[in-house]
Amino acid sequence: MRTGHRHLTLAASVTGAVIVALDGTVLTIAQPALQRDLHASFAQVQWTSTGYLIAVAALLVLAGRLGDRYGHREVFAAGTLGFAATSAAIALAPGIGWVVGLRVAQGLFGALLQPATLGMLRAAFPAERLAMAIAVRSSAIGLAAAAGPLVGGALTAHFGWRSVFLLNVAPALAIGVAALVVRVPAPRDSGAGVGTGAKAGAGGRTARLGLTGACLMAAALACLVHTLVEVPHTGWTVGTALGLTAAVAAGGAFVQHQRVAAHPLIPRHVLASGALTAALAVLLAASAAMFGALFVGSYFLQEVLALDPLQSGLRVLPLAVMMVVGAPVAAVLLRRHGPRRTALAAMALVSSGMLLLADVDRSADSPAMAGAFLMLGAGFGTVMVTATAVVVQQASADDAGVSGGLKQTIMNIGPALGIALATTSITLIAPGLAAGQAVDGGPRWTAAAFGGAMGPTLLLLAAVAALGVPAAARLPSRATGPVSPPAGGGSGPPRHP
Repeated sequence: MRTGHRHLTLAASVTGAVIVALDGTVLTIAQPALQRDLHASFAQVQWTSTGYLIAVAALLVLAGRLGDRYGHREVFAAGTLGFAATSAAIALAPGIGWVVGLRVAQGLFGALLQPATLGMLRAAFPAERLAMAIAVRSSAIGLAAAAGPLVGGALTAHFGWRSVFLLNVAPALAIGVAALVVRVPAPRDSGAGVGTGAKAGAGGRTARLGLTGACLMAAALACLVHTLVEVPHTGWTVGTALGLTAAVAAGGAFVQHQRVAAHPLIPRHVLASGALTAALAVLLAASAAMFGALFVGSYFLQEVLALDPLQSGLRVLPLAVMMVVGAPVAAVLLRRHGPRRTALAAMALVSSGMLLLADVDRSADSPAMAGAFLMLGAGFGTVMVTATAVVVQQASADDAGVSGGLKQTIMNIGPALGIALATTSITLIAPGLAAGQAVDGGPRWTAAAFGGAMGPTLLLLAAVAALGVPAAARLPSRATGPVSPPAGGGSGPPRHP
């Protein structure tokens, strides 16, 4: 594949990932204005985020499978064009019900879009260049997440909340149309390139999607994400307990179906890759710990120290800066020292940053707090690049979509799990909890109660990060090639050495 085609693929992948990242962060700032304008309740406004998250998490793996079968370029184009159309429709929505419904639809298109951005990179870049391409993508996501609150605040203040949804329409339309018009040649090492994906198994037979497994997995993930998102607002109630029970039941049914199905949703040779499962475990531990700590730190800055969102964002800015700057450095470290050493060092930084944050003095201008956020940003950015590179490199071009879908699913579950764990910990530990009860739909604690629970909660999250260390130790010492499907098709039992 020519360099120009690789650059075009990277630009499309980065733009697609950025519009999704930017969409979530700008919406958070715009939600109060949206609530006032549409005369909505707090719970209704929360569903503009919750409905989107549930739709995305439930369908990411199936979306990746669709890309493997029908072509990542085609699925990417459908996702970006649909994302643009639903964004424009939300900007014109007459009521909160329309906004919630359209956000769910936007989540469906977001699910199509996200795995395809990784699948296209896997098909376009050789192994020795893939890590840097992933690092560029990670830096762009970090930059979008950091800029989102500032952009969202400026747009909402000057043009109203509807303008934040119009922000992504033009770039999404541009890359969606480009993906349909520009034909990228298939790579030499696979019959399925950027625009084709895996369409045939042994003997030219078309692989099945595994729709039964997809429905079971979607149900399990929808119940799990809904439960994890609701816990920080309502605590553990009968409803959240039933949601968790339903998630476990559907998850168990999915695992059983995956074991016996002739055409499972996730090919067995993909799950048989120890390096891939280890990378997913590292991502889960790091993202849960990271976003749980970010929730604790943000609550402390805004509710205890009474800083406004902009002041709080400036205090957390070192984290975003290190994620942006550190991603290309992580790619260099990955090439020189391999995934195992790079991931172990990164997990050590994440855990150390949390330990430092747990011990900072309760001051808005604490140098230790800035240092803690620097360590968290550097560590988590490196984990992201390393684990993503392992996931994508381990997948053959025929399975890049489903592997990317698994990675994106973890990145939806991990943060929700970390925030739910942090909220539960503070609620249980906080002495004399004057307001563990919901105020306007969210948890509130007194400054003294939160201060007493903050340190132990961050120590707990540091322990969660430490759980990823054994998984990091199982990563390859050097970059390895993709796991090939067994002879006779990609859905049979894994081969044994």
